[in-house]
Amino acid sequence: MKKIYIIHGWTYTKDAWKNCVEKITAAGFEPVLLSVPGLSEASEEVWTLEKYVNWLKMTLPKEESILVGHSNGGRIAIAYASENPQNLSKLILIDSAGIVHTEFSIQLKRSVFGFVAKAGKIFAGVPFIRKIFYKIIGANDYERAPKNMRETMKNLISIDLSVALQKIHTPTLIIWGDQDKATPVSDAYVMKEGITGSELVILPGAGHSPHKTHPEIVAQKITAFVGQN
Repeated sequence: MKKIYIIHGWTYTKDAWKNCVEKITAAGFEPVLLSVPGLSEASEEVWTLEKYVNWLKMTLPKEESILVGHSNGGRIAIAYASENPQNLSKLILIDSAGIVHTEFSIQLKRSVFGFVAKAGKIFAGVPFIRKIFYKIIGANDYERAPKNMRETMKNLISIDLSVALQKIHTPTLIIWGDQDKATPVSDAYVMKEGITGSELVILPGAGHSPHKTHPEIVAQKITAFVGQN
């Protein structure tokens, strides 16, 4: 039975994968939903992309593996695949992070992670205003995160993996929701162009987490791709 290793996104629970994992299992595969380190209030460690790549090196078996990455998990998967092509047989990216944008609205959100520590002190005595500020700039994940996770987020979001895409030679499937507001569908086409020979599936009506909202079709696309020779 083929194992499929899954790296979840920036989340504190893996519940969103439950239905998709069940359908992958029913198709005759063994999904292994990895617990991404550093995404826990119990942890005080600050992570970098390099540390996550090393974590995968220690976690995945030495033989060729099948790797799925969603959102921030896709960012980690891209970095790993670009450096360790010999260790992968298939790569699946789902609404993956990793492309740095120049649009003002996205740059504003990105730059706030460097500014927000100072701004947070300014608003520290007025929690209500601070929450409104975070909501306006779309940084709710940052506002809810403990200090170590905020530093980890700052480390990861600043890295553009566009060049790394060209180093990936593993057969790759890219799955994307056409209504994704977190990682725009334009990123899917950047990844399709950057990864030679990759396949792209756009899911109409799906947002940033199609494995949660469209588990049947995502599981079907994954298992069909993995089953190809």
